[in-house]
Amino acid sequence: MHDDIAAVKSELMKRFETLEVKRDVLRAAELRQLYAGMKDLPAGQRPAYGQAINELKQELESMVAEAEAAAESAQAAPIDVTAPYDVNVPADKRPRLLDTRLGGVHPLMTELDRVLDIFYRMGFTAVESRQLDDDYHMFGSLNFPEGHPARDDYDTFMTVETDRSGKQLIAPAHTSTMQNRVLRQFGPNLRQGQPIAVLLPGRVFRNEDLDARHEHTFHQFEGVYVDRAIHAGNLLATFKTFLSEYYQQDIEIKSQPFYFPFTEPSFELALSCPFCQKKGCNVCSYAGWIELLGMGMIHPNVLRMAGIDPTVYTGFAWGCGLERLVMMKYSIEDIRHFTAGKLEFLRQFV
Repeated sequence: MHDDIAAVKSELMKRFETLEVKRDVLRAAELRQLYAGMKDLPAGQRPAYGQAINELKQELESMVAEAEAAAESAQAAPIDVTAPYDVNVPADKRPRLLDTRLGGVHPLMTELDRVLDIFYRMGFTAVESRQLDDDYHMFGSLNFPEGHPARDDYDTFMTVETDRSGKQLIAPAHTSTMQNRVLRQFGPNLRQGQPIAVLLPGRVFRNEDLDARHEHTFHQFEGVYVDRAIHAGNLLATFKTFLSEYYQQDIEIKSQPFYFPFTEPSFELALSCPFCQKKGCNVCSYAGWIELLGMGMIHPNVLRMAGIDPTVYTGFAWGCGLERLVMMKYSIEDIRHFTAGKLEFLRQFV
């Protein structure tokens, strides 16, 4: 007698999983047939048989209620369109959080903190660069006359916003846009016998063709140092000290002449490959050296524009791409990883 109920239960459980409307299982013909068959049983068997049918129906009703509550909760919950997985991905297959907190510190910001710490210990202070600036600070104060062809090397983005004079604001192509400001701000220190020693970290923008080594948006940190009797040897020694501390090994450097309107003389700096110790590898294209940044002695015109007498004071400046520095440190092959939002990449730095 109870074998009939067990067979119906097995069939309805299978059907329940495939039904779009779970409540339809409670209206199944098999349940009605079980109730209808009670009249054919002897009177003494009917109570136990009816109780078994009711227990089956109650179990089905409980399953339906749970399924409907789950469906209602799923409909009420908002869909996070930024989530790196589809809503149908099972919970155990979804990406984990970076750690037990709601997120992690981006590797670029972690490395920037390390850079700042090294220069703090060398006596520098830090002033964050701007993400919108005017033509004067981007070009004019840096010895770029209007119409000068050197401006073409800094192909950046113009905005629809304008400054008070009506000129369009610019998304800066280099953190040198802050040089005039910090030279004026800290210029009085010179008269008190204190040097100007400032680091200028910030985001910069250029109209670049994107590839593994170039991005339209990236980070730089600029260094500015001014005092009496400063020469190129001070510049090279300062940066060699920084690189050796950052890479935690003795780094060799070499320079070659270059041209920047705001420095004279100007150099391009290369460092000995920290991965192969100049033996040659994929990172340095088997040259043993890696070109890193531009630097030079601050042009007298730039000092004059900031109210500093270049016959009394001299100084140096450099601009280094943070992404390139970090890529070399961790053998990262593509600069686009930093902004791709790939959790597999970011978890390596947690």
